[in-house]
Amino acid sequence: MDRWHQLCKGSPFSQRFARNEALNAAELARLEEVVTEWRARLMDISWFMRMLNESIARQANREDGCTGRFWEGRFKSQALLDERALAACMAYVDLNPIRAKIADTPETADHTSIQRRISEAQDGKQPPQLFPFAGNPRESIPVGLPFQLQDYLELVDWSGRCLREDKRGAIDEQLPPILERLQINPRYWLYLNRNFESRFKSLVGAAHSVRNACQQLGKRWSHGIRDCERYLSPPITS
Repeated sequence: MDRWHQLCKGSPFSQRFARNEALNAAELARLEEVVTEWRARLMDISWFMRMLNESIARQANREDGCTGRFWEGRFKSQALLDERALAACMAYVDLNPIRAKIADTPETADHTSIQRRISEAQDGKQPPQLFPFAGNPRESIPVGLPFQLQDYLELVDWSGRCLREDKRGAIDEQLPPILERLQINPRYWLYLNRNFESRFKSLVGAAHSVRNACQQLGKRWSHGIRDCERYLSPPITS
């Protein structure tokens, strides 16, 4: 309850309870019901984003002298089911400033994890706030991201160069080897760098990963599985 009062005002019953005032049995029963609801909201990403949006919107509206929402639409929650989906999503987010033309290179893209990783790597350090890179996919590795940092940096740098307006869809002859290990077609990779957020919904990964997740969740179908089949599933070899 203390955590909820730090975020919201609570209710008249909870405020009285916090002041150590006596509540009768009916009031305590009602308070217990709303506390159960509040605890659920503290673990709900939708409520977190709603409250975050409200506070930012109020501040931004005061500064700009306007009204309205801070973000245009709802946030998206996507489950990344395998290393292909993880790599595609990470690169998509790290390349946001380059697609928006507010940065020319990954190391100059402010407020991105890749900029922080590059800065720390120059001193041979690992950013304490970020999950470490631990190895290559399909190999025995310790806890961490299933890639080598150098491979990921090369991949994002190559992808950023291909996102330039005068290089749309161009494929460099020197492909990062990580694409081969992930078994992702380079042209599909560039498409994912531009459209990851719009093409996929709740479950993202190779088609077999999505089907397994659907079975575990008791779902009959997942929207976007055809795109997962096309862009994130490894090629069939004879």
